[in-house]
Amino acid sequence: MEAFAKMFERVDETTGTNEKVAAMAEYFRHASLEDKIWATLLLRGRVKRTPLTANKLRTSFARLSGAPAWLLTECFAHVGDTGETLALLMGSGVLEIEPAPRVERGLHRWMNEELVGLRDLPDAELDARLLRYWRETKPEQWFLLNKIMTGAFRVGVSERLVLKALSEVSGETESVWHQWLLGKTERDFEELKRVFLGEAPRRDVLQALPFCLASPLDVSFFDTEKPEDYTAEWKWDGIRAQIIKKGDRVWIWSRGEDMITESFPEIAQMAASWNEDAILDGELLAWGDGKPADFHVLQQRLGRKRLTADILKKAPATFMAYDFLHLAGEDLSHLPLSRRREHLERFVAEHPRDRLQLSPLVPFTTWDELRALQKTSRERGAEGLMLKNKHSEYLGGRKRGVWWKFKVDPYTLDAVLLYAQAGSGKRSNLFTDYTFALWRDQELVPFAKAYSGLDNKEIEELDKWIRRNTKEKFGPVRSLKVAHVFEIAFEGIAGSSRHKSGIAVRFPRILRWRRDKLPKDADKLEDAWKLITAPV
Repeated sequence: MEAFAKMFERVDETTGTNEKVAAMAEYFRHASLEDKIWATLLLRGRVKRTPLTANKLRTSFARLSGAPAWLLTECFAHVGDTGETLALLMGSGVLEIEPAPRVERGLHRWMNEELVGLRDLPDAELDARLLRYWRETKPEQWFLLNKIMTGAFRVGVSERLVLKALSEVSGETESVWHQWLLGKTERDFEELKRVFLGEAPRRDVLQALPFCLASPLDVSFFDTEKPEDYTAEWKWDGIRAQIIKKGDRVWIWSRGEDMITESFPEIAQMAASWNEDAILDGELLAWGDGKPADFHVLQQRLGRKRLTADILKKAPATFMAYDFLHLAGEDLSHLPLSRRREHLERFVAEHPRDRLQLSPLVPFTTWDELRALQKTSRERGAEGLMLKNKHSEYLGGRKRGVWWKFKVDPYTLDAVLLYAQAGSGKRSNLFTDYTFALWRDQELVPFAKAYSGLDNKEIEELDKWIRRNTKEKFGPVRSLKVAHVFEIAFEGIAGSSRHKSGIAVRFPRILRWRRDKLPKDADKLEDAWKLITAPV
């Protein structure tokens, strides 16, 4: 743990990507096999189990320290993170911890032995165990240990930097590491051992591939590119997924590297009927009346342990296929898109099912024609267009010049800032998570939460204002004086019985701070409903 903590500190203290990679690479060179695997899982956010809930950790700390509830509440509201709050309180002497002989445990021992079953211990045994852990570790490790225990470990490194560090140590490429690690969690520990020992599966073995991602359309695109080099498809608002059919088994992976097979049993059943092993890339959509339904309809199926007949009826799913990556033992990802499309068209034609559709190509000959078509996206249930280079291979990650997304302008509404909450990680001491409201008669009704869109200067200015203008506190949430208006952008909007406002928006973010408007000038809920009911 000490070596991992030192690496974490080096990574956390620098903003330089080279320094972050160097710190991780040095750790990977000297750590044991098992420790390297756990470190990789933690750095990539792929540890799924939570040894101890944050609430249990706080409660145990309160019993051990005798600290009043108000102190923990106030400190947590300021810091915004349980692990860091308790580490700071421990360091300030709120909980007296008499040092004991240090016991150095590797990361593997912590994750595979010490923390297993922690949440199920009786209170007295849990208190004794935690106190022993804190006594036997160095104070600079308390924060990290607390974070790992509560499953809240985060570090300021991207997926790409972790892959870069692994590549630097092993000599294997980042893209290959990306493929090897795709979807792997602690449940795949034995398979990960083989990966780190150099016994990884060959490229032609059937498994999910890192998703090829699109870049926002560059402003110079239409001046530099030729229409004949590109195909166009509608950009669907669903869940990006790969279907893998191997033998009599089927897996469905989301772009977020989550296994979602159980959430789409009818899609898995459809794929199980294919007479060949295959990997298809596409979009899972809720489909009804010959067109895609709003995303929130599909969202009802996610995270459920059991899908009722009612849910399956309300949110029927289809798979809109737009790429073909593997067929009957042959890797197709290295072929140009035009060839992969030929394979895909033939496959869909040979496997007609209600649950499988071919993403239609949008014919065009000039960029002006394409621009005109893009403006009709919403009436087709799409967010815009996808432009794909006909000659491109299927490359994992976001490679500029391969796929482009040509999205329609977002919806916007002017809303009033109503609540604020501290952020997480490096923003845990700033109020950066905001709730915005629209008018209904004389009442402000929350309709969206957003935390992105402001620059650092605006965040700091708003944070100071929030601290001076808090009306009430509800745990970490602060109710604010009505004063500021912000323009909120979002990709989609639909009616929703789950929200007080009666509406749900997709991907809300702050477009700009409307200093020129007073709260009374903000939009009304009826304006939001007009966006839902207006003809497109």
